[in-house]
Amino acid sequence: MKTDAVFASDLIVDLLKSLGIEYIAFNPGTTFKGLHESLVNYSDGRPEMVLCLHEEVAVALAHGYGVTTGKPMAVAVHALVGLQHATMAVYNAWCDKAPVLLFGGAAALDAVARLNRPEWLHSAVVPGNLVRDFVKWDDYVVGWESLPDSILRAYRRAVEQPQGPVYVCLDQLMQEARLDGKGEFHDIAAMSKPGTLHADPDLLRQAASLLIQAEMPVIVADQMGRNQAAVSSLVQLADLLAAPVVDLGRRFNFPNNHPLDLKGVSRELIAQADVILALDVEDLWNQLHTMDRKTREVISLTKPGCRVIDISLRDLATRGWVQDYQRLQVSDVAVMADTAAAVPQLLGLCREKASRTSLTASDRRRWGKEQHEALKVRWRQEAEGLSREKPVAMAWLLHEIWPAIKDEDWVLTSGHSALAEWARRLWVMDRPYQLVPAGGIGLGRGVGVATGAALACRKNGRLVIDLQPDGDLLYAPQAIWTAAGSRLPLVVIVYNNRCYGNSEYFLAQTARFRGRTEETRGTGTYLDNPPVDFVSLARSLGAFAEGPVTEPQDITPAVRRAVEKAKRNSMPAVVEVLCRRTDSRQNV
Repeated sequence: MKTDAVFASDLIVDLLKSLGIEYIAFNPGTTFKGLHESLVNYSDGRPEMVLCLHEEVAVALAHGYGVTTGKPMAVAVHALVGLQHATMAVYNAWCDKAPVLLFGGAAALDAVARLNRPEWLHSAVVPGNLVRDFVKWDDYVVGWESLPDSILRAYRRAVEQPQGPVYVCLDQLMQEARLDGKGEFHDIAAMSKPGTLHADPDLLRQAASLLIQAEMPVIVADQMGRNQAAVSSLVQLADLLAAPVVDLGRRFNFPNNHPLDLKGVSRELIAQADVILALDVEDLWNQLHTMDRKTREVISLTKPGCRVIDISLRDLATRGWVQDYQRLQVSDVAVMADTAAAVPQLLGLCREKASRTSLTASDRRRWGKEQHEALKVRWRQEAEGLSREKPVAMAWLLHEIWPAIKDEDWVLTSGHSALAEWARRLWVMDRPYQLVPAGGIGLGRGVGVATGAALACRKNGRLVIDLQPDGDLLYAPQAIWTAAGSRLPLVVIVYNNRCYGNSEYFLAQTARFRGRTEETRGTGTYLDNPPVDFVSLARSLGAFAEGPVTEPQDITPAVRRAVEKAKRNSMPAVVEVLCRRTDSRQNV
């Protein structure tokens, strides 16, 4: 790789360009002023700078971009204070397996070169200690000669499966160093593409035999849709086996209009299954068991003799500090492999065996189709039965959003599992890119991730729809300003139930278990004293906004206006809907 770089920070820009990094988000800070100046005066506009008002928003943007495209964008944070602001968003990206290239500025490691008290206060011997337990890799670059190796390694770690955030600390003096005329380095772009971890062929053959011989095979898919190309292989495998599919909804794994899509009866399916194929399921134990919330008694959902096939890479992402690996589920066939490679191979093996085996699955196929159609009718009737509820019911809200977006090329983001699940029940989701996952469930991720998704979709003209809970929005509404400044078409539907619904639910449940009154469940959870004016807040940040919508019949027209405004003016459009509190913790 040849470069005209004069300063080390110029070289960083060239390295990012050579890796195809399109964007870098940041809130400006003095410890990366060298990099900032190079982005302004040395680069040709690539990577494009995206200005954010908070580091948590900057990382959330990269999170949304990463899970939408499968490629990382860069983020720069200022010293310790910027990194500390960013940590929650870094953790969300870790839980969501989102590729993020996080760069941190640092005051000179050589302490005698520090200028003043702030440079001391914002310094650490090992800044990476702040995030080391929830990034895939971190480094501290003091000499510019190490930049190509460090940035290439960071990129590869971020994009290798399972993907995740990485952190590289850039010494301030190093950024400002001259390169002494050295302008040629090894070609990191040619070395950047990672390989794929394939499955043990013997284990796949065992899995294929179990599936072909099964009387009631059931497929459970969780994070498999991180590779959108793999979805078609899963559809073909389900069709071949006539196996019902439980799509857990963390990614788009299976089209919801397919007759074998049966998440709505997942408990019944698990109970009937004699073979369960789990694909990238992060919490497999929880899918096969339940626990009494009051007594903590564990109850198995599977019948005796049920065989479990588990294909996943989750063990490769295990860290000692973060307990995101869940309770251990013992499986009969455990395959450590990338499902993007393993499922097509498994499909081929099943086809071979099916051609030599009597595979009679017509009854199962017919039953699955009947169940699928009955669920769709039931959910639609349930939503329509709530059409007069005021404040607006969650199911009716999703029912009424659909007519306003169904003809658009849309992508859905939501940090609220019940909202996303009702969307999946009532909308048609048949394209693998249509769902952006929910992450580590840390509040404050929603609109930032949606803005990152909108940034990723700007080239192809897709419209991002953010189902945005009010409490989550109040953590980091500044992302709306970035969406407006970057001219991103983004529709934000604020689900305003004026409370922290999860806490309200569990406060009432705990009081009930203890024989105390549930009437106090709003204390410390309700957000209506005073109520937040989300419309004025959004307008102050540069967005079109209207609401609060209080009448159930007004939802579709309001969303249509927002869609038109977002598309025509390339801007965020916010619709606030006043919703009932009783839906905030639905068991969906």
